[in-house]
Amino acid sequence: MLTLWYDRPADESDEHDAWERLALPIGNGRLGAMVFGRLGTERVALNESTLWTGGPGSKDAEHGYGFGDWPSPRPGALDEVRRRIAEDGRMDPREAAQVLGNLAGMDGRIPGFGAYQPFGDLLLDIGTVADVSGYRRELDLSTAIASVRYTAGGVRFTREYFASHPAQVVVIRLTADRPGQVSLTVRPAAAAPVCPPVRAQEGRLTLRGALEDNGLRFEGQVRVLAEGGDRTDEGGAVAVRGADSVTVVFSAGTDYAAAHPGYRGDDPHMMVTSRVDLACARSYAELRAEHVADHRDLFDRVQLDIGGYFTTATQETVPTDQAIAAYGDGGPRDRALETLLFAYGRYLLIASSRSDSPLPANLQGLWNDSTTPPWDGDWHTNINLQMNYWPAEVTALGECVPPLLRFVDGLRAPGGITARTMFGASGWVVHQNTNPFGFTGVHDWPTSFWFPEASAWLAQHVYERYLFSGDVRYLRDHAYPLLSETAGFWVDYLTEERGLVVSPSHSPEHGPFSAGAAVSQQIVWDLLANTVEAADYLGVDPGYRVLKALGELDEGLRIGSFGQLQEWREDWDDPDDTHRHVSHLFALHPGRRIRPCTEYGEAARVTLDHRGDGGPGWSRAWKINLWARLLDGDRAHHLLGEQLRHGTLPNLWSTHPPFQIDGNLGTTAGIAEMLLQSHAGVIDVLPALPSAWPYGSFDGLRARGGHTVGATWQEGEVVEVRVVSGTDGEVRLRNPAFLSGCRTHVPCAVDGDTAMFQASTGHAYRITVG
Repeated sequence: MLTLWYDRPADESDEHDAWERLALPIGNGRLGAMVFGRLGTERVALNESTLWTGGPGSKDAEHGYGFGDWPSPRPGALDEVRRRIAEDGRMDPREAAQVLGNLAGMDGRIPGFGAYQPFGDLLLDIGTVADVSGYRRELDLSTAIASVRYTAGGVRFTREYFASHPAQVVVIRLTADRPGQVSLTVRPAAAAPVCPPVRAQEGRLTLRGALEDNGLRFEGQVRVLAEGGDRTDEGGAVAVRGADSVTVVFSAGTDYAAAHPGYRGDDPHMMVTSRVDLACARSYAELRAEHVADHRDLFDRVQLDIGGYFTTATQETVPTDQAIAAYGDGGPRDRALETLLFAYGRYLLIASSRSDSPLPANLQGLWNDSTTPPWDGDWHTNINLQMNYWPAEVTALGECVPPLLRFVDGLRAPGGITARTMFGASGWVVHQNTNPFGFTGVHDWPTSFWFPEASAWLAQHVYERYLFSGDVRYLRDHAYPLLSETAGFWVDYLTEERGLVVSPSHSPEHGPFSAGAAVSQQIVWDLLANTVEAADYLGVDPGYRVLKALGELDEGLRIGSFGQLQEWREDWDDPDDTHRHVSHLFALHPGRRIRPCTEYGEAARVTLDHRGDGGPGWSRAWKINLWARLLDGDRAHHLLGEQLRHGTLPNLWSTHPPFQIDGNLGTTAGIAEMLLQSHAGVIDVLPALPSAWPYGSFDGLRARGGHTVGATWQEGEVVEVRVVSGTDGEVRLRNPAFLSGCRTHVPCAVDGDTAMFQASTGHAYRITVG
């Protein structure tokens, strides 16, 4: 049983602290809610993923909206920066920002960029609750149902909350173990002004309005259904007295559409009304069963048992917040918490990114309680958005990836304008920050505004979808055209300086502007190599310019004075530098150029040692993946422990601070990377197994080629591997245990530590060591 549970409500003197640290998230990819489990007045904080200020129609944009061709760059700005870098070797970021500033106006804000908005709260006034005992608030990850249970006045009360993806509604159910005991008043509180004012009509409450900033129309509807008792409409609320049970159904939408340049679609009224009506026409049991089946179809694909320690009894010993506070004794409770954290990342991705979600998971996934959220609640593309989707393919959540793919595809039109006006280049580009309205220009912070490499990094995810799915039609019709178009920009942008280099180049949020920083060269190499490889799969010509650029590109791999992998082309690294970004290790992970037990692999190890094990949650998560790629399971596990000790809130959310979901999702990816890797042309089984997990098993993880893999190990040694083949052809499995041979029902050859057999699509194979 994978459950977060607590023996008290989410109460804090500061409402935001309670939301961020204690409340429990549910979501269906579009609608999100945070459950507080309070007595007296319950608060359910609501979100709708497309409710954004900014963009077309924004009053904050001086000259209308058109990121890409507005405002126009000062003539010669890019050439001037390149010239100064060529002459001096480097350039201070603030000076570069001043020269390039006319590209976006470095005045501390981007006019019209906007921010993700909370939808508001749903408040359930239950009244005075006295003599409470047996209180329990929980989130069951396997069913995606949050619940609250307690006894008061001799009556056992239960509430259940879930966000149904099939029905596109949030459902709340209140029951008691004795008839006629459920009484409450339901009242919504919108975060933005509504017009007309909320009025109840036949148990329905409608919140309708338009954001003042950009006129984006929104609507939410709440319907209250009672079994037994009396229901009355009371102005802007619905009251129920003496019912046996009450069901509350909520849905919401906006007129946002992911279509450049207008980003507007239909009025949401008909859609929201239909969803609420259809849900209310069905029984609670039907809605619940449909929701659970839909969620479990994704969630149940992967099982993890690290050491045989994870049992319901272990987890039920103490509440989750106390288990986090006590982490570190090395016993069964630690293993249970690590398992729970792995599962939680998968849960959060399912909740915030479904196949039909209009937008991908943002910095906070789907959830936000502020009209001015940290970093606008946007998509940072210098690692954070990418990290959100690291666990998707390997933990069998490929259906969660389409919102990211559509989002990247939607950046091509505005990004093409930016490529032409800012760089005089073909293709498309996006920098470090973007929003739902196609912002592809530079942002407003001098040390973190320049990162055109983001387009190439995002293209990696588009290609990975093919590598894990094996869908040739997808490669031909979608992935390769995007790769080719993205490569076209970089072929135009690269300059000659002892090889082809990126200039200007800026290692994210760190150091000077220069030519050929390691991260720039490594990402562009990855893009060009993937483009050529994809063309080879399709039997097409990638073009002379792409092949020539790949052959002449500086790969960004240099070893510096203290044995480190250099962050810049020149040896400027400081051995005492513990900066949170380790961008110059991209070629190790998520790239594939650096392999362990090589000179560059050892240089990456030196870099990680010097950078240390601290940093915000997302940084520790990246380091877990990096140490796993270096095959150092104990160091990866140490970082996992640091994440739990120093980067995890009581509700198991990862914190920067503040809360950022990439720390959760990156950590889940890191645990998977410790257990299975497939980026090097072979399936590495248990490549970075830590000594803390001497016994265990997993099933359902995915390898490139579409293979589904499971394994069992004892005393740190694999004893069995299970494979369901995703393609016809040879499967190659690597683990030191194969040195002693293997047994299977099909012919199996062994070459050193690699076992090989011929497989057929969809067939299951069991390989026993020895």
